[in-house]
Amino acid sequence: MTIEFDTLELHANGLTFSALAQGEGEVVICLHGFPDHARSYRFQLPALADAGYRAIAPTMRGYEPSSQPADADYHLVRMAEDVVGWLDDLDVECAHLVGHDWGAAIAYVAGALAPDRFSSLTTLAVPYSGRMQEAIRKLPSQIRNSWYMIFFQLRGVADFAVEARDWALIDKLWRDWSPGWDPGADEKRALKHSLAQPGVKAAALGYYRAMFESKTEAAKQTRKLTEAKVNVPTLAFTGALDGCIDTRLYELTMLDEDFPAGLEVVRMEGAGHFLHQEKPDEFNARLIEWLKRWGASRST
Repeated sequence: MTIEFDTLELHANGLTFSALAQGEGEVVICLHGFPDHARSYRFQLPALADAGYRAIAPTMRGYEPSSQPADADYHLVRMAEDVVGWLDDLDVECAHLVGHDWGAAIAYVAGALAPDRFSSLTTLAVPYSGRMQEAIRKLPSQIRNSWYMIFFQLRGVADFAVEARDWALIDKLWRDWSPGWDPGADEKRALKHSLAQPGVKAAALGYYRAMFESKTEAAKQTRKLTEAKVNVPTLAFTGALDGCIDTRLYELTMLDEDFPAGLEVVRMEGAGHFLHQEKPDEFNARLIEWLKRWGASRST
């Protein structure tokens, strides 16, 4: 059965973003990662709507022509500013923020940038980066998992390889990151269609390339925010079978002292990197329980 969602147009920082939405009530913004798009939350939007929330899954910066900035700035601080800009555009003072993969990285930064604008954070599959370098020294096997980040720095070569043979590299990442799980032919087709839109492949790779910049002002702002404490109640999910981000990193990076407003970590057994799509019922139940604990009244 195909689920029909409302479609929205959001504006921030001179860019225009499409979004899927469903329901009414407190706003929950859901940020997708790579390789993914807004349909990543196709199982969450109806569940959140049924629970009394206005669930919105935007298409992230660069993942459509209308949101590709002229300066190709894909630093985390800029995406965090987009999130705050969406809240202003929606005339929403405070919202819940959910992020998967890159969306998780953006959520931590947004929480550090503007903690008063978020009732809660929920992150999936990517831990807090402020302690990541130290954690990788203790768990060097993660370097092997992260090979693609280095490969994506090879301009031209990586751009060609990602799209070759009907995006076979994307299929490989999904298989490796969530062993034994298949999103289905229709979802694969929809994702590849999204990535094939003008400029989207370059934007998606641009996120990874911005990671390795250090001299620009945006890079400096990003580094400062990624190392800052996150003063928003945070629920972090990790899949025990994640082949992208070793679940053991959560024990090294997710420390209470970095989350003064509260931190909980949930390890989902039998799930990999795309845990919210692999085990939607279990994930949705835990997410909604968390959201109900932290209402929008936190900001008042």
